[in-house]
Amino acid sequence: MSAVKQRVAAISIAASASMAAIKFVVGVAIGSLALISEALHSSVDLIATVVTWIVVRVSDKPADAEHHYGHGKLESLSALGVIALLYILAGGIVVEAYSRLREGVAPPTLTALPFVVLVVDIVVNFWRARALHKTAMETKSQALEADALHFASDVLGSFAVIIGLGLAAFGYAWGDAGAAIAVAVLISILGLRLGKSTIETLLDRAPDGASEKAEEAIRGIPGVVDLERLRVRMVGARHFVDATVQVPRTYPIDRIDSIKRKAQDAVTTALHDADLTFTAVPVARSNESVRERIMVIARNSGLAIHHVTVHDLGGKLTVSIDLEVDGDMPLDEAHDIAHRLEHAIRDEFGADVEVDTHIEPLEPELPHGTDAGADRVEAIQKALSQYAAESGAIHDVHNVRVRDTEAGEIVNFHCRAVPSMSVINVHEKVDEIERALRRAFPSVKRVISHAEPVR
Repeated sequence: MSAVKQRVAAISIAASASMAAIKFVVGVAIGSLALISEALHSSVDLIATVVTWIVVRVSDKPADAEHHYGHGKLESLSALGVIALLYILAGGIVVEAYSRLREGVAPPTLTALPFVVLVVDIVVNFWRARALHKTAMETKSQALEADALHFASDVLGSFAVIIGLGLAAFGYAWGDAGAAIAVAVLISILGLRLGKSTIETLLDRAPDGASEKAEEAIRGIPGVVDLERLRVRMVGARHFVDATVQVPRTYPIDRIDSIKRKAQDAVTTALHDADLTFTAVPVARSNESVRERIMVIARNSGLAIHHVTVHDLGGKLTVSIDLEVDGDMPLDEAHDIAHRLEHAIRDEFGADVEVDTHIEPLEPELPHGTDAGADRVEAIQKALSQYAAESGAIHDVHNVRVRDTEAGEIVNFHCRAVPSMSVINVHEKVDEIERALRRAFPSVKRVISHAEPVR
Protein backbone atom coordinates (compact mmCIF):
# COMPACT_ATOMS: atom_id res chain seq x y z
CA MET A 1 0.00 0.00 0.00
CA SER A 2 2.83 2.38 0.82
CA ALA A 3 4.29 2.09 -2.71
CA VAL A 4 0.87 2.76 -4.27
CA LYS A 5 0.32 5.89 -2.18
CA GLN A 6 3.78 7.22 -2.92
CA ARG A 7 3.44 6.61 -6.67
CA VAL A 8 0.05 8.36 -6.86
CA ALA A 9 1.37 11.29 -4.82
CA ALA A 10 4.45 11.62 -7.06
CA ILE A 11 2.32 11.77 -10.23
CA SER A 12 0.17 14.46 -8.61
CA ILE A 13 3.24 16.61 -7.93
CA ALA A 14 4.22 16.73 -11.61
CA ALA A 15 0.64 17.47 -12.71
CA SER A 16 0.12 20.19 -10.08
CA ALA A 17 3.34 21.98 -10.93
CA SER A 18 2.72 22.09 -14.68
CA MET A 19 -0.94 23.17 -14.53
CA ALA A 20 -0.33 25.80 -11.84
CA ALA A 21 2.46 27.40 -13.90
CA ILE A 22 0.41 27.46 -17.12
CA LYS A 23 -2.67 28.98 -15.45
CA PHE A 24 -0.61 31.62 -13.65
CA VAL A 25 1.20 32.74 -16.82
CA VAL A 26 -2.01 32.93 -18.85
CA GLY A 27 -3.87 34.65 -15.99
CA VAL A 28 -1.22 37.37 -15.67
CA ALA A 29 -1.08 37.76 -19.47
CA ILE A 30 -4.82 38.47 -19.82
CA GLY A 31 -5.24 40.18 -16.43
CA SER A 32 -7.77 37.68 -15.00
CA LEU A 33 -8.00 37.59 -11.19
CA ALA A 34 -10.15 34.46 -11.40
CA LEU A 35 -7.54 32.57 -13.42
CA ILE A 36 -4.69 33.84 -11.21
CA SER A 37 -6.69 32.75 -8.12
CA GLU A 38 -7.18 29.33 -9.63
CA ALA A 39 -3.44 29.17 -10.37
CA LEU A 40 -2.64 30.07 -6.77
CA HIS A 41 -5.12 27.44 -5.65
CA SER A 42 -3.25 24.90 -7.76
CA SER A 43 0.02 26.15 -6.23
CA VAL A 44 -1.33 25.40 -2.77
CA ASP A 45 -2.33 22.00 -4.14
CA LEU A 46 1.27 21.56 -5.28
CA ILE A 47 2.53 22.33 -1.78
CA ALA A 48 -0.08 19.98 -0.35
CA THR A 49 0.93 17.22 -2.74
CA VAL A 50 4.60 17.57 -1.86
CA VAL A 51 3.68 17.42 1.82
CA THR A 52 1.47 14.38 1.11
CA TRP A 53 4.29 12.63 -0.74
CA ILE A 54 6.61 13.18 2.23
CA VAL A 55 4.00 12.24 4.83
CA VAL A 56 2.90 8.96 3.27
CA ARG A 57 6.52 7.83 3.25
CA VAL A 58 6.65 8.36 7.01
CA SER A 59 3.09 7.45 8.05
CA ASP A 60 3.41 3.87 6.79
CA LYS A 61 6.39 3.16 9.02
CA PRO A 62 5.58 0.49 11.61
CA ALA A 63 5.22 1.22 15.32
CA ASP A 64 8.44 1.70 17.25
CA ALA A 65 9.57 2.21 20.84
CA GLU A 66 8.36 5.83 20.89
CA HIS A 67 5.29 5.58 18.63
CA HIS A 68 3.35 2.55 19.86
CA TYR A 69 0.44 3.20 17.51
CA GLY A 70 2.51 3.86 14.41
CA HIS A 71 2.89 7.16 12.57
CA GLY A 72 -0.53 7.39 10.90
CA LYS A 73 -1.58 10.58 12.76
CA LEU A 74 1.00 12.48 10.66
CA GLU A 75 -1.48 12.26 7.76
CA SER A 76 -4.15 13.99 9.83
CA LEU A 77 -1.71 16.71 10.94
CA SER A 78 -0.60 17.34 7.36
CA ALA A 79 -4.24 17.55 6.26
CA LEU A 80 -4.86 20.25 8.91
CA GLY A 81 -1.84 22.20 7.64
CA VAL A 82 -3.12 22.11 4.07
CA ILE A 83 -6.58 23.21 5.20
CA ALA A 84 -5.00 26.24 6.89
CA LEU A 85 -3.22 27.16 3.65
CA LEU A 86 -6.47 26.86 1.72
CA TYR A 87 -8.30 29.21 4.08
CA ILE A 88 -5.46 31.73 3.91
CA LEU A 89 -5.66 31.60 0.12
CA ALA A 90 -9.45 31.89 0.14
CA GLY A 91 -9.26 34.96 2.37
CA GLY A 92 -6.67 36.64 0.15
CA ILE A 93 -8.77 35.99 -2.99
CA VAL A 94 -11.90 37.48 -1.40
CA VAL A 95 -10.01 40.60 -0.30
CA GLU A 96 -8.51 41.15 -3.77
CA ALA A 97 -11.82 40.45 -5.55
CA TYR A 98 -13.68 42.89 -3.28
CA SER A 99 -11.01 45.53 -3.95
CA ARG A 100 -11.43 45.11 -7.70
CA LEU A 101 -15.21 45.30 -7.50
CA ARG A 102 -15.05 48.44 -5.40
CA GLU A 103 -12.35 50.24 -7.42
CA GLY A 104 -13.48 49.04 -10.83
CA VAL A 105 -10.63 47.27 -12.64
CA ALA A 106 -10.63 46.82 -16.42
CA PRO A 107 -11.95 43.37 -17.54
CA PRO A 108 -9.41 40.79 -18.71
CA THR A 109 -8.31 40.56 -22.34
CA LEU A 110 -10.05 37.47 -23.67
CA THR A 111 -8.80 35.02 -26.27
CA ALA A 112 -9.36 31.31 -26.85
CA LEU A 113 -6.17 30.44 -24.95
CA PRO A 114 -7.51 30.69 -21.34
CA PHE A 115 -10.53 28.57 -22.24
CA VAL A 116 -8.31 25.87 -23.79
CA VAL A 117 -6.06 25.90 -20.71
CA LEU A 118 -9.06 25.61 -18.39
CA VAL A 119 -10.59 22.71 -20.34
CA VAL A 120 -7.27 20.83 -20.22
CA ASP A 121 -7.02 21.63 -16.50
CA ILE A 122 -10.51 20.24 -15.90
CA VAL A 123 -9.67 16.98 -17.68
CA VAL A 124 -6.34 16.55 -15.86
CA ASN A 125 -7.74 17.41 -12.41
CA PHE A 126 -10.81 15.22 -12.86
CA TRP A 127 -8.55 12.26 -13.65
CA ARG A 128 -6.28 13.03 -10.71
CA ALA A 129 -9.18 13.50 -8.29
CA ARG A 130 -10.66 10.12 -9.20
CA ALA A 131 -7.31 8.32 -8.96
CA LEU A 132 -6.47 9.92 -5.62
CA HIS A 133 -9.93 9.31 -4.16
CA LYS A 134 -9.84 5.64 -5.15
CA THR A 135 -6.38 5.17 -3.63
CA ALA A 136 -7.38 7.12 -0.50
CA MET A 137 -10.39 4.82 0.06
CA GLU A 138 -8.31 1.68 -0.50
CA THR A 139 -5.50 2.77 1.82
CA LYS A 140 -7.61 4.81 4.31
CA SER A 141 -5.21 7.73 3.77
CA GLN A 142 -6.44 11.13 4.95
CA ALA A 143 -3.53 12.84 3.25
CA LEU A 144 -4.49 11.41 -0.14
CA GLU A 145 -8.15 12.16 0.54
CA ALA A 146 -7.21 15.80 1.16
CA ASP A 147 -5.31 15.82 -2.11
CA ALA A 148 -8.31 14.36 -3.95
CA LEU A 149 -10.55 17.10 -2.55
CA HIS A 150 -8.08 19.74 -3.71
CA PHE A 151 -8.18 18.50 -7.27
CA ALA A 152 -11.97 18.13 -7.16
CA SER A 153 -12.15 21.76 -6.08
CA ASP A 154 -9.82 22.64 -8.97
CA VAL A 155 -12.32 21.09 -11.39
CA LEU A 156 -15.21 23.08 -9.96
CA GLY A 157 -13.02 26.16 -9.69
CA SER A 158 -12.08 25.93 -13.36
CA PHE A 159 -15.78 25.78 -14.30
CA ALA A 160 -16.37 28.90 -12.18
CA VAL A 161 -13.51 30.71 -13.94
CA ILE A 162 -14.91 29.76 -17.36
CA ILE A 163 -18.30 31.17 -16.35
CA GLY A 164 -16.66 34.34 -15.00
CA LEU A 165 -14.62 34.88 -18.16
CA GLY A 166 -17.74 34.22 -20.23
CA LEU A 167 -19.64 36.90 -18.30
CA ALA A 168 -16.76 39.31 -18.81
CA ALA A 169 -16.81 38.55 -22.55
CA PHE A 170 -20.51 39.52 -22.66
CA GLY A 171 -19.81 42.86 -21.01
CA TYR A 172 -20.29 42.04 -17.34
CA ALA A 173 -17.13 43.56 -15.89
CA TRP A 174 -17.75 42.02 -12.47
CA GLY A 175 -17.73 38.50 -13.91
CA ASP A 176 -14.00 37.88 -13.38
CA ALA A 177 -13.97 39.09 -9.76
CA GLY A 178 -17.21 37.21 -9.09
CA ALA A 179 -15.64 34.01 -10.39
CA ALA A 180 -12.65 34.57 -8.11
CA ILE A 181 -14.99 34.88 -5.10
CA ALA A 182 -16.75 31.68 -6.21
CA VAL A 183 -13.39 29.90 -6.22
CA ALA A 184 -12.72 31.18 -2.67
CA VAL A 185 -16.12 30.03 -1.43
CA LEU A 186 -15.60 26.63 -3.03
CA ILE A 187 -12.19 26.29 -1.36
CA SER A 188 -13.72 27.17 2.01
CA ILE A 189 -16.56 24.65 1.71
CA LEU A 190 -14.26 21.79 0.74
CA GLY A 191 -11.79 22.76 3.46
CA LEU A 192 -14.61 22.65 6.04
CA ARG A 193 -15.59 19.16 4.89
CA LEU A 194 -12.04 17.86 5.08
CA GLY A 195 -11.38 19.63 8.38
CA LYS A 196 -14.38 17.97 10.01
CA SER A 197 -13.22 14.42 9.22
CA THR A 198 -9.60 15.21 10.09
CA ILE A 199 -10.44 16.70 13.49
CA GLU A 200 -12.70 13.74 14.26
CA THR A 201 -9.80 11.40 13.58
CA LEU A 202 -7.44 13.40 15.79
CA LEU A 203 -10.06 13.31 18.56
CA ASP A 204 -10.23 9.49 18.18
CA ARG A 205 -13.85 9.45 17.02
CA ALA A 206 -14.86 5.91 16.11
CA PRO A 207 -15.21 5.55 12.32
CA ASP A 208 -18.83 5.15 11.19
CA GLY A 209 -19.95 1.54 11.43
CA ALA A 210 -16.60 0.26 12.74
CA SER A 211 -17.83 -0.42 16.29
CA GLU A 212 -20.85 -2.33 15.02
CA LYS A 213 -18.73 -4.46 12.68
CA ALA A 214 -16.15 -5.21 15.38
CA GLU A 215 -18.84 -6.09 17.95
CA GLU A 216 -20.62 -8.42 15.53
CA ALA A 217 -17.32 -10.13 14.67
CA ILE A 218 -16.38 -10.70 18.34
CA ARG A 219 -19.85 -11.84 19.45
CA GLY A 220 -19.82 -14.41 16.66
CA ILE A 221 -16.85 -16.26 18.18
CA PRO A 222 -17.88 -19.49 19.97
CA GLY A 223 -17.16 -19.20 23.68
CA VAL A 224 -17.80 -15.45 23.98
CA VAL A 225 -20.43 -14.93 26.72
CA ASP A 226 -20.83 -11.15 26.42
CA LEU A 227 -19.02 -7.96 25.48
CA GLU A 228 -18.50 -5.57 28.40
CA ARG A 229 -16.79 -2.73 26.55
CA LEU A 230 -15.64 -1.95 23.03
CA ARG A 231 -13.59 1.03 21.87
CA VAL A 232 -12.45 1.72 18.32
CA ARG A 233 -10.19 4.44 17.01
CA MET A 234 -8.26 4.93 13.83
CA VAL A 235 -4.59 5.81 13.35
CA GLY A 236 -3.77 6.26 9.69
CA ALA A 237 -5.27 3.31 7.84
CA ARG A 238 -5.39 0.97 10.85
CA HIS A 239 -8.26 0.40 13.27
CA PHE A 240 -7.22 -0.04 16.90
CA VAL A 241 -9.88 -2.04 18.76
CA ASP A 242 -9.95 -2.38 22.56
CA ALA A 243 -12.41 -5.07 23.72
CA THR A 244 -13.26 -6.37 27.20
CA VAL A 245 -14.89 -9.75 26.66
CA GLN A 246 -16.62 -12.13 29.07
CA VAL A 247 -15.63 -15.80 28.74
CA PRO A 248 -16.64 -18.85 30.81
CA ARG A 249 -14.49 -19.17 33.93
CA THR A 250 -14.43 -22.94 33.43
CA TYR A 251 -12.40 -22.61 30.22
CA PRO A 252 -8.67 -23.44 30.41
CA ILE A 253 -6.13 -20.80 29.41
CA ASP A 254 -5.32 -22.38 26.06
CA ARG A 255 -8.98 -22.28 25.01
CA ILE A 256 -9.26 -18.62 25.99
CA ASP A 257 -6.13 -17.92 23.94
CA SER A 258 -7.80 -19.63 20.99
CA ILE A 259 -10.82 -17.33 21.40
CA LYS A 260 -8.49 -14.32 21.37
CA ARG A 261 -6.81 -15.42 18.13
CA LYS A 262 -10.15 -16.12 16.45
CA ALA A 263 -11.42 -12.70 17.54
CA GLN A 264 -8.35 -11.01 16.04
CA ASP A 265 -8.90 -12.80 12.72
CA ALA A 266 -12.62 -11.98 12.71
CA VAL A 267 -12.10 -8.26 13.47
CA THR A 268 -9.34 -8.01 10.84
CA THR A 269 -11.68 -9.56 8.27
CA ALA A 270 -14.48 -7.16 9.22
CA LEU A 271 -12.37 -3.98 9.24
CA HIS A 272 -9.62 -5.05 6.78
CA ASP A 273 -6.79 -3.70 8.93
CA ALA A 274 -7.15 -3.99 12.70
CA ASP A 275 -5.08 -4.33 15.86
CA LEU A 276 -7.17 -5.96 18.61
CA THR A 277 -6.47 -5.64 22.34
CA PHE A 278 -8.50 -8.46 23.90
CA THR A 279 -9.10 -8.48 27.67
CA ALA A 280 -10.76 -11.69 28.84
CA VAL A 281 -12.97 -11.50 31.94
CA PRO A 282 -13.90 -14.96 33.33
CA VAL A 283 -17.53 -15.13 34.44
CA ALA A 284 -19.79 -17.80 35.94
CA ARG A 285 -22.48 -19.06 33.60
CA SER A 286 -25.96 -19.92 34.82
CA ASN A 287 -25.68 -23.48 33.50
CA GLU A 288 -22.50 -24.41 35.39
CA SER A 289 -22.72 -27.75 37.13
CA VAL A 290 -21.72 -28.27 40.76
CA ARG A 291 -18.75 -30.33 39.59
CA GLU A 292 -17.57 -27.53 37.28
CA ARG A 293 -17.83 -24.99 40.08
CA ILE A 294 -15.76 -27.21 42.38
CA MET A 295 -13.12 -27.65 39.66
CA VAL A 296 -12.92 -23.85 39.33
CA ILE A 297 -12.42 -23.48 43.10
CA ALA A 298 -9.58 -26.03 43.05
CA ARG A 299 -7.96 -24.50 39.98
CA ASN A 300 -8.04 -21.01 41.49
CA SER A 301 -6.27 -22.47 44.54
CA GLY A 302 -3.67 -24.19 42.35
CA LEU A 303 -4.74 -27.66 43.49
CA ALA A 304 -4.95 -30.90 41.51
CA ILE A 305 -8.18 -32.82 42.14
CA HIS A 306 -10.02 -35.64 40.41
CA HIS A 307 -12.82 -38.15 40.99
CA VAL A 308 -15.21 -35.38 42.08
CA THR A 309 -18.43 -37.06 43.19
CA VAL A 310 -21.54 -35.04 44.03
CA HIS A 311 -24.82 -36.32 45.50
CA ASP A 312 -28.02 -34.47 46.37
CA LEU A 313 -29.57 -35.90 49.54
CA GLY A 314 -32.89 -34.12 49.52
CA GLY A 315 -31.57 -30.57 49.55
CA LYS A 316 -28.20 -31.37 51.08
CA LEU A 317 -25.08 -31.74 48.96
CA THR A 318 -22.39 -34.31 49.65
CA VAL A 319 -19.09 -33.92 47.88
CA SER A 320 -16.19 -36.39 47.67
CA ILE A 321 -12.86 -35.36 46.17
CA ASP A 322 -9.49 -36.94 45.52
CA LEU A 323 -6.81 -34.35 46.27
CA GLU A 324 -3.26 -34.87 44.97
CA VAL A 325 -0.36 -33.41 46.94
CA ASP A 326 3.40 -33.94 47.06
CA GLY A 327 3.99 -37.46 48.35
CA ASP A 328 6.80 -36.26 50.65
CA MET A 329 4.62 -33.57 52.27
CA PRO A 330 3.92 -34.04 56.01
CA LEU A 331 0.34 -35.10 56.75
CA ASP A 332 -0.45 -31.99 58.83
CA GLU A 333 0.43 -29.70 55.93
CA ALA A 334 -1.57 -31.81 53.48
CA HIS A 335 -4.51 -31.80 55.88
CA ASP A 336 -4.39 -27.99 56.13
CA ILE A 337 -4.56 -27.77 52.31
CA ALA A 338 -7.53 -30.13 52.24
CA HIS A 339 -9.22 -28.14 55.03
CA ARG A 340 -8.83 -24.87 53.11
CA LEU A 341 -10.28 -26.48 49.99
CA GLU A 342 -13.27 -27.83 51.92
CA HIS A 343 -13.82 -24.39 53.50
CA ALA A 344 -13.78 -22.73 50.05
CA ILE A 345 -16.35 -25.24 48.79
CA ARG A 346 -18.64 -24.53 51.76
CA ASP A 347 -18.28 -20.78 51.12
CA GLU A 348 -19.52 -21.41 47.57
CA PHE A 349 -22.41 -23.82 48.32
CA GLY A 350 -23.31 -23.27 51.97
CA ALA A 351 -22.06 -24.28 55.38
CA ASP A 352 -24.19 -27.44 55.49
CA VAL A 353 -22.40 -29.04 52.52
CA GLU A 354 -20.79 -32.33 53.45
CA VAL A 355 -17.26 -32.49 52.02
CA ASP A 356 -14.86 -35.44 52.23
CA THR A 357 -11.37 -35.19 50.78
CA HIS A 358 -9.20 -38.19 50.01
CA ILE A 359 -5.54 -37.16 50.10
CA GLU A 360 -3.17 -39.08 47.83
CA PRO A 361 0.36 -38.57 46.51
CA LEU A 362 0.72 -36.60 43.33
CA GLU A 363 1.76 -38.68 40.36
CA PRO A 364 5.25 -37.72 39.11
CA GLU A 365 5.13 -35.91 35.76
CA LEU A 366 7.62 -38.19 34.01
CA PRO A 367 7.91 -41.49 35.86
CA HIS A 368 10.64 -43.73 34.51
CA GLY A 369 9.32 -46.91 32.90
CA THR A 370 10.22 -49.74 30.52
CA ASP A 371 8.18 -52.14 28.41
CA ALA A 372 7.58 -55.49 30.09
CA GLY A 373 8.74 -58.70 28.46
CA ALA A 374 6.62 -60.54 25.90
CA ASP A 375 5.85 -63.39 28.33
CA ARG A 376 4.51 -60.95 30.92
CA VAL A 377 2.35 -59.15 28.36
CA GLU A 378 0.97 -62.46 27.08
CA ALA A 379 0.10 -63.62 30.61
CA ILE A 380 -1.74 -60.39 31.42
CA GLN A 381 -3.57 -60.42 28.07
CA LYS A 382 -4.80 -64.00 28.69
CA ALA A 383 -6.03 -62.98 32.14
CA LEU A 384 -7.84 -59.92 30.74
CA SER A 385 -9.47 -62.00 28.00
CA GLN A 386 -10.64 -64.55 30.60
CA TYR A 387 -12.17 -61.89 32.87
CA ALA A 388 -13.83 -60.23 29.86
CA ALA A 389 -15.40 -63.55 28.81
CA GLU A 390 -16.68 -64.09 32.36
CA SER A 391 -18.31 -60.64 32.35
CA GLY A 392 -20.43 -61.59 29.34
CA ALA A 393 -20.46 -57.97 28.10
CA ILE A 394 -16.85 -57.12 27.18
CA HIS A 395 -15.23 -58.70 24.12
CA ASP A 396 -12.08 -58.69 22.05
CA VAL A 397 -9.37 -57.54 24.48
CA HIS A 398 -6.55 -56.21 22.30
CA ASN A 399 -3.65 -53.75 22.13
CA VAL A 400 -2.42 -54.79 25.58
CA ARG A 401 0.66 -52.93 26.84
CA VAL A 402 2.49 -53.46 30.12
CA ARG A 403 5.11 -51.06 31.50
CA ASP A 404 7.34 -51.50 34.50
CA THR A 405 7.77 -48.36 36.66
CA GLU A 406 9.33 -47.67 40.03
CA ALA A 407 5.85 -47.62 41.58
CA GLY A 408 4.64 -50.84 39.93
CA GLU A 409 3.24 -52.11 36.66
CA ILE A 410 0.92 -50.02 34.48
CA VAL A 411 -1.41 -51.87 32.11
CA ASN A 412 -3.17 -50.32 29.10
CA PHE A 413 -5.64 -52.25 26.97
CA HIS A 414 -8.48 -51.82 24.46
CA CYS A 415 -11.71 -53.81 24.39
CA ARG A 416 -15.14 -53.81 22.70
CA ALA A 417 -18.76 -53.75 23.84
CA VAL A 418 -22.21 -53.65 22.23
CA PRO A 419 -22.81 -50.13 20.77
CA SER A 420 -26.21 -49.77 22.51
CA MET A 421 -24.77 -50.52 25.94
CA SER A 422 -24.80 -47.51 28.29
CA VAL A 423 -21.56 -45.88 29.42
CA ILE A 424 -22.39 -46.67 33.06
CA ASN A 425 -22.79 -50.38 32.37
CA VAL A 426 -19.61 -50.51 30.27
CA HIS A 427 -17.69 -48.71 33.01
CA GLU A 428 -18.93 -51.10 35.68
CA LYS A 429 -18.01 -54.17 33.64
CA VAL A 430 -14.55 -52.83 32.81
CA ASP A 431 -13.99 -51.93 36.48
CA GLU A 432 -14.75 -55.54 37.41
CA ILE A 433 -12.08 -56.73 34.96
CA GLU A 434 -9.53 -54.21 36.32
CA ARG A 435 -10.17 -55.23 39.95
CA ALA A 436 -9.84 -58.92 39.05
CA LEU A 437 -6.54 -58.23 37.29
CA ARG A 438 -5.09 -56.36 40.28
CA ARG A 439 -6.11 -59.21 42.59
CA ALA A 440 -4.41 -61.75 40.32
CA PHE A 441 -1.34 -59.57 39.74
CA PRO A 442 -0.59 -57.57 42.95
CA SER A 443 2.33 -55.79 41.25
CA VAL A 444 -0.09 -53.99 38.88
CA LYS A 445 -0.53 -50.48 40.21
CA ARG A 446 -2.84 -49.04 37.60
CA VAL A 447 -5.06 -50.33 34.78
CA ILE A 448 -6.15 -48.00 31.98
CA SER A 449 -8.83 -49.33 29.63
CA HIS A 450 -10.35 -47.99 26.42
CA ALA A 451 -13.75 -49.38 25.42
CA GLU A 452 -14.86 -49.29 21.77
CA PRO A 453 -18.21 -50.20 20.17
CA VAL A 454 -18.37 -53.45 18.23
CA ARG A 455 -18.42 -52.63 14.51
